[in-house]
Amino acid sequence: MTRRKKKLTPEQIAAKKKRREEYMTIFMNGKQKRIKRPPTIDGMDAEEFIRRNADPIWLHQNENEDDAVDKMHST
Repeated sequence: MTRRKKKLTPEQIAAKKKRREEYMTIFMNGKQKRIKRPPTIDGMDAEEFIRRNADPIWLHQNENEDDAVDKMHST
């Protein structure tokens, strides 16, 4: 006979959901490792968010001149 799978309690479900939001699973050397997720803003990487939403003056003031030049030429 096979064993029945136990249902998770509401506390265990909440802990599992929090763990999934906070960590991601990757493979390293053929083994699964859990690492913290990189910070995101609206689902985008923080650097990508800044690149898309910052104006050229802000980029220039914050030493992102390459992005500022690209932004000026694209508009």
